[in-house]
Amino acid sequence: MSDDLAPPATLEAPDGYVALDFRRGFVGQIGPLHRRVSDGIVTMGFRVEERHTNGMKNAHGGMLMSFADMAWGQIVSVETSSYWVTVRLTVDFLSSAHVGEWVEGGSEVIEAKQDLFLVRGRVWVGDRTLMTGTGVFKPIQRRDPRPGEKAYAASA
Repeated sequence: MSDDLAPPATLEAPDGYVALDFRRGFVGQIGPLHRRVSDGIVTMGFRVEERHTNGMKNAHGGMLMSFADMAWGQIVSVETSSYWVTVRLTVDFLSSAHVGEWVEGGSEVIEAKQDLFLVRGRVWVGDRTLMTGTGVFKPIQRRDPRPGEKAYAASA
């Protein structure tokens, strides 16, 4: 019998993080992911589970890359209250995450021009940086602001 049929583990998230209600598609497969917005600063997090690991029992690079994509792109949601797509993502892998560790990620906008957002991001566990990099993201569809988000304003 495959362990893929087992229900997901219930693992606590740090205070202030709210689980994202993504149950379908790819994010439903890699989650649960959590989000925290405080004073316009958005961070995301997840607890490393066995299913997130590679053969060395570290968080798989593909999992970390997918997480970085979402964690770094979330700043576009906060700034524009819109859905967005990734145009480019460049990362440097610096360390690994282990089963049970809480991984966090966030970014800052370096430049917003012609409806493209260039961001600088980081993924970490405690004081240990796992990844750094940059991304280019494009808002594609306006929506009502969620808590902590600004109303949409297209960049000039």
